[in-house]
Amino acid sequence: MTFTLRRLAATLLATVLTLASATPALPSSTLATDAVRDAITAIANAPTPAQDARAAAIAQAATQVSAPIAATRSTGRSAVVRATAYNSLAAQTDSTPFITATGTRVRNGVVALSRDLLRLFPYGTRITIQDLSGRYNFGNQVFIVEDTMAARKVNSLDIWMPSRNQALQFGARSVRITAVR
Repeated sequence: MTFTLRRLAATLLATVLTLASATPALPSSTLATDAVRDAITAIANAPTPAQDARAAAIAQAATQVSAPIAATRSTGRSAVVRATAYNSLAAQTDSTPFITATGTRVRNGVVALSRDLLRLFPYGTRITIQDLSGRYNFGNQVFIVEDTMAARKVNSLDIWMPSRNQALQFGARSVRITAVR
């Protein structure tokens, strides 16, 4: 087990160092530095099915611990966008699949926006999502903008989901996102 963790940490560290110039800079606080250091020592570059199941179990527990915030607050800016879903696989993200663009760990409630939408809904914005087709119900869940999509994407939103199967089932659809004040 120790050998595996060392090997995974070494692989992740090498990948992070090679992509350092292509990824956005993390905040210079010691909290961000400690979070990245902890992630390097604990995360595999390409999760095995057992690790994917463990990530799903952790996300499920996190959902049970923190109940969704009711969206009864006043609302702000709104936009209709194309929504897809992603999960923590290197094939769907960059080489650090469990770390967002803001340096936090992925979890339920995290969304990535295309760069054009980040001007309207900057990092840290709390949003609600309404599926315009009516097939998917998000309830009163509030999402937080903490990640960025590829530069080629425009007017798009990506919702993090704990498993690949859930992301595939979500598919692509039109949604209305609204900032919660």
